[in-house]
Amino acid sequence: MGFLKNGLWNNSLRFNVNEEGSFDRPNSIFREGVSLDHPQFKPERNRYHLYVSYACPWAHRTLIMRSLKQLESIISVSVVMPDMLENGWEFGDSFENATKDHLNQNCYLYEVYQKSDPTCTCRVTVPVLFDKYTQKIVNNESSEIIRIFNTSFNLLTNNNDDYYPKQLRSDIDAINEVVYHAINNGVYKVGFSQTQAAYDVAVNDLFNQLDKLDSHLNSCDYLVGNQLTEADIRLIPTLLRFDSVYHTHFKCNKKQLRDYPNLYSYSQHLFNLDAIKTTTFFSHIIRHYYYSHKLINPYQIVPVCPDPVF
Repeated sequence: MGFLKNGLWNNSLRFNVNEEGSFDRPNSIFREGVSLDHPQFKPERNRYHLYVSYACPWAHRTLIMRSLKQLESIISVSVVMPDMLENGWEFGDSFENATKDHLNQNCYLYEVYQKSDPTCTCRVTVPVLFDKYTQKIVNNESSEIIRIFNTSFNLLTNNNDDYYPKQLRSDIDAINEVVYHAINNGVYKVGFSQTQAAYDVAVNDLFNQLDKLDSHLNSCDYLVGNQLTEADIRLIPTLLRFDSVYHTHFKCNKKQLRDYPNLYSYSQHLFNLDAIKTTTFFSHIIRHYYYSHKLINPYQIVPVCPDPVF
């Protein structure tokens, strides 16, 4: 939905698809870390700012980790409006719980990218971890931002809870890989498919993996090690959006989440954690998907969605 080319904004309604008509997600381009030994980005109080959308599952995981690691007073946040139209993500406070750009007073998120790199060519996505000192984007890859939050600010918060413990890393990495391709990104591959063949492959992969996870959760409460880990934090934002959005809007309609007894119970349990409940805004989620994707929903009708009952 729009992109920067050589620093200039280009409006586009098209999705990135390959020759087979399957959604092909481009890689994030800002990939720095934050650490004491980093040559530029050191862990400091009130140095970093997080740009997010409450609608976006990738941004949601960073908000969950920020809360779990007690970083609210360390890392400030601005929240875009749910509509993503001709100018991409937009700042403003006319929709409940959305905000202006507290840091740079920009109107659009692409201006944050231009400020960081005036000649960049990339998609303009959330989340964005921004450095107030250098006025640069540190990272816009959600899987890396949550790992930054997991460990980099422990000395400032004295919160040493570890959601990527060494003894479980190989298992977490393995399930992350499967969940990302089949579920996190899988719902987008289903919804953005432009051929029947691409849709058939993606939807089968999605529900085959949901079936496996439902069976896995029959004997445990979490995905790995029977404790809350990064794997759960990466999965739950997709599950919370499933019945209201992905089932209908993205044609992931073989089953609803509530048809999976163990996955549904798991989702209810996780939703009741303060870090997840307080960062979940269904009004943003429903509005964004149905109103922003004109190629899928050209009349921008926002339907009556099932009560998430979480």
